[in-house]
Amino acid sequence: MKEDRRIKIILSKIKTVIASYDRFLVLGISVLICLACEQRTELINEKLYDGPIFEMDSVFTKLSDSAKIIMTLRASKERSFENQDREWPNDLFLEYLDSEGEVKTTFKADYVYYTAKEDLYRAEGNVVVNNIENGDQLNTELLFWDPRKEKFYTDRFVTIQSEDEIHKGEGLDANQDFSYYKIMEPSGTISVEDN
Repeated sequence: MKEDRRIKIILSKIKTVIASYDRFLVLGISVLICLACEQRTELINEKLYDGPIFEMDSVFTKLSDSAKIIMTLRASKERSFENQDREWPNDLFLEYLDSEGEVKTTFKADYVYYTAKEDLYRAEGNVVVNNIENGDQLNTELLFWDPRKEKFYTDRFVTIQSEDEIHKGEGLDANQDFSYYKIMEPSGTISVEDN
């Protein structure tokens, strides 16, 4: 009987220890869950990164069609984004080649952004397009290039210098090789005389 009483006392103490241990265990788990939730909330409230996922310096790219180079691209820096957009923040220089591999047209700009969703290039700042064959040169501050339609366009002021004339106006539609163009609102033509 004495032995039974001793066992009951020991069991009672063990139950008290287990009950206390359970409380500490539950309290510990609760604290860990709260900390995890707090960290999760901090992560949810963080602004998502929307910068470039890839960046290259000193870019030189050749684009081919049917094993013939049709365009070359040079830039000091190119950035690629998760949504497939691309950016050339410092400069971009393109050369369009004919079927013989000769340069037909050149294009340069201070800044270019390509929107993949629209398949559209936006060139800004000191944009110059040259048609090598006929010598025509376009200058503007903003120009869009739609590669699907193979055309350039803008609603900004443009200057086109040909061999003997300078044309000025607002807005432009032109084909990709700049062999045809139309100034939407011409403001004047100046004849250039040879000396």
